[in-house]
Amino acid sequence: MAGGAMNKALLPLALSLGVLVTACNMGGGDASNSSQSAPGDLAGARIGAPFTLTNQDGAKVRWDDFKGSYRLVYFGYTYCPDVCPVDLQRIMQAFTRFEKADPARAAKVQPIFISLDPERDTPGVIKTYVAAFHPRLTGLTGSKDDIAKVAKDFVVVYGKEEAKGTSDYLVSHSRTPYLFGPDGEPVALVPVDDPGTADKDEGGPDAVLAFLEKWVK
Repeated sequence: MAGGAMNKALLPLALSLGVLVTACNMGGGDASNSSQSAPGDLAGARIGAPFTLTNQDGAKVRWDDFKGSYRLVYFGYTYCPDVCPVDLQRIMQAFTRFEKADPARAAKVQPIFISLDPERDTPGVIKTYVAAFHPRLTGLTGSKDDIAKVAKDFVVVYGKEEAKGTSDYLVSHSRTPYLFGPDGEPVALVPVDDPGTADKDEGGPDAVLAFLEKWVK
């Protein structure tokens, strides 16, 4: 991880919340052995603030536009080769199952993907990406300054890592799948891993489904 590129002021708070900081690079992002904050542990935490970003259709979207809905928020980037797509797949697989089992409660949830790589993640790129996971997944991007502010407000640590021998780059970032309540209050970190299950591909969606069933009223 390119530690010098991170917002060091945020790092102690991120670590105190049990947020995993992981580099999204090939072979280096195995997060299955890390612990996560227990569900409900984010109650009362100072996470989140009003913002205006751009969605995958090029329209301006405000945080307050989601008022009244539970917000399932994931920060990442479309070029992430391993951690982000696996996490999103588990979250959205669970959400799909939740929709089928309880459509009324699932309708109260808005899944949101926020890019930490605005340089490459244009609305068009994000539109293709989120469509691969679920039709209701909203993708958001913005200017470099917009994303930096949102990341700070949502306690997300991130930074660019140059890929050796190429002009390309990766983005190291904290792994922060959040659930917010209808008023925008932080509820808990979404358990994309199930430490008690040997098969993480099966355990992740099961754990997320149980999490949604518990917290979405």
